[in-house]
Amino acid sequence: MTRIKSRQTIWQLALRVLSVGLLPALTAYPAFGAERIRFNYGALERSIPISSLEAYAKTGKMDDQLAAYSQYIDKKQLTQLRQTLITPINLNEVAVSQFLYTPTGERLLQTLGKVIQTESRLSGFYAIRAALILAAADSNNFTLLNVLNKFPASEISINLSQSLQIVNALQNLANQTQNAVALINQQSQQGINTASTVNLSPFMDLGKSGSFRFFKQTIVLNDLTRNRNFPVDIYLPVAQNPRSIIIISHGLGSDRTSFAYLAEHLASYGFVVAVPEHPGSNSKQIEALLAGTADRVTNPRELIDRPLDIKYLLDELTRLSKSNSTFRGRLNLEQVGIVGQSFGGYTALALAGAKINFEKLQASCPTFENTLNVSLLLQCLAINLPSSSYNNLSEPRIKAVIAMNPVDSSIFGQASLSQIKIPVMIVSGSADTVTPALPEQIQPFIWLTTQNKYLALINGGTHFSTIAESPNAAVPVPTQAIGSSPALARRYVKALSVPFFESYIAGQPSYLSYLSSDYANKISQQPLPLSLINSLTDEQLKQAFQ
Repeated sequence: MTRIKSRQTIWQLALRVLSVGLLPALTAYPAFGAERIRFNYGALERSIPISSLEAYAKTGKMDDQLAAYSQYIDKKQLTQLRQTLITPINLNEVAVSQFLYTPTGERLLQTLGKVIQTESRLSGFYAIRAALILAAADSNNFTLLNVLNKFPASEISINLSQSLQIVNALQNLANQTQNAVALINQQSQQGINTASTVNLSPFMDLGKSGSFRFFKQTIVLNDLTRNRNFPVDIYLPVAQNPRSIIIISHGLGSDRTSFAYLAEHLASYGFVVAVPEHPGSNSKQIEALLAGTADRVTNPRELIDRPLDIKYLLDELTRLSKSNSTFRGRLNLEQVGIVGQSFGGYTALALAGAKINFEKLQASCPTFENTLNVSLLLQCLAINLPSSSYNNLSEPRIKAVIAMNPVDSSIFGQASLSQIKIPVMIVSGSADTVTPALPEQIQPFIWLTTQNKYLALINGGTHFSTIAESPNAAVPVPTQAIGSSPALARRYVKALSVPFFESYIAGQPSYLSYLSSDYANKISQQPLPLSLINSLTDEQLKQAFQ
């Protein structure tokens, strides 16, 4: 453990935690409040009045107490501090209360409570929850600064020892991710330099719409065995012969409109596209949670029901292709691909042959409180499932997978991901803080042993870059969380999905040349440069970390 030698050092440490570590965490999960914030490291401590922070947040001017310590952090961090304190949070007290009383919300409070404590240095679990609900109830004034003012204690104690573990873990992950991203970009560039055999002439911009006309048909499926009713949008190209099928599985809190842009694009290239809405993990589920009619973000059973939705959908399409004139002669059910994002990425990989790895979960989930990998909140729900009941969710009709920002590190791990035998493309964003790129996409890409695998890295892409805004969103995603140029990220998804599915689903090998670093470079633009690789080893990654 680091030894503190002076009061000046502890204040530098406190500011480091506040500006580098805790503020990003509090932006994602708003916390603390009171008259003073006191930083404790063993017997040593320093403090700052909340009033000093409030004056700075409202006026931009520092009083003597805050100015005395401003030399320890740079202007960018001070600006970040001010913006974080006064940025409005678009939630009401019912929504905040509902979430904080779910198992997921309480687990987050337990983690924060070890760092953010009362003046008696007891867990801040209940005080944090009370401050958040009270601040949210203050009409049009739900900000972090108001959370501070609602904290039900005269003083907030920050446990620097616990804080530093989190900060150091964050910085270590950030540094390793930066090195891994640099390695991938370097390898992609090397692929460009050695691509003399790649023929992209005449070059086609596959991000532009194709030549097929299509129409949309919405059907509602009712699986009586699971008491599960869900709608599916089906995009049918106008064609003379049966067409291959692509399924799109949305993420947690999204719906079937979130990737309508991709469905339309693939349909314009002659694919039949089916977009189901998963009822236990869609925007309506989040809306129900916030309204008080649901008691959790999602049920663990959803980890099973989502893949079963896809299986049931394929069974129903088989039936419709024989009995319904709209679908008769239009569907090639022997060649099916799937695209999934986030929770949908998990769904796609499960269908591809990755089994839920209960042994890995038992090892990973007890240590979750020491990490800020938010995706583990979802993955660790699987521990509550009976391990013997759902041994294999794979679907042999699915022949290729695109997984965007998938959650997979613990729920599958190397043992399960290595069992996938069909082509896989993983799409990752280097700035993803929900499913962090290194543990959830880059390392899992290495674990894949399938002969045909690809890793597309959107530099600067976030977890939400590829998701179109849904008119049904229960809680709009803040612009800062979406990041810059989401239209460009969505264009990449369109431009990469076409050659991938043309090659591995439609059986058109001429498109393989577009699954190259050279092609990625041709369509790459600022401010989200794109890299594409098809191999990476543990040894290369370890060398990058040195």
